[in-house]
Amino acid sequence: MNSILEKLSFYYKKKRLKNPNYGFLFEEPPENEYVVFDTETTGLNPKVDDILSIAAVKIKDNKILLNEKFNVIVKPDREINEDAIKIHGLRKKDLESGISIEEAVDRFVHFIGSRPLVGYYLEFDVAMINKYFKKLSGTTLPNKQIEVSALYYDYKIGLIPQGFVDLRFDSILKDLDIPTFGKHDALNDAIMTALIFLKLKNK
Repeated sequence: MNSILEKLSFYYKKKRLKNPNYGFLFEEPPENEYVVFDTETTGLNPKVDDILSIAAVKIKDNKILLNEKFNVIVKPDREINEDAIKIHGLRKKDLESGISIEEAVDRFVHFIGSRPLVGYYLEFDVAMINKYFKKLSGTTLPNKQIEVSALYYDYKIGLIPQGFVDLRFDSILKDLDIPTFGKHDALNDAIMTALIFLKLKNK
């Protein structure tokens, strides 16, 4: 935590914590460990849309720990538009066998611990998690956040200061010679984002 604003935000979130079971989030994070995550949702508005799935992978010492992956499907507590489900390749029966959003978020938070969070347009995914986590804890996630599109932008601008930087996910993958996995579900996107992060982190 470098800036004064980050420190103030951290302590403010800690002060608002109402559920001591989540106190571990405010502990010192393990060294050289990160969690890369992604959500699939019914839309792009955290205020009205719902989470359909959450997936994450851990990174430790520049290695993606696929044996410690997190991947859950959420059972909606209201009727979901069929088109919103199809976009993500999910079937209605997949969602019906899912777990509650409260259990999904609780399990996710225990999976990430105090590790820094990495993602592509991470602000949205964190906002979706916080929508439910705040109800469970009284506060929002205090974890450090690392946005891979910002890392990529800084990397490209360093090479071509006056150039246009294409920040689309597939364009970043192609430019960094990272293979595109078959379908864009939450787990595949999390793994591909982890590969982007590692490539940029080590440049």
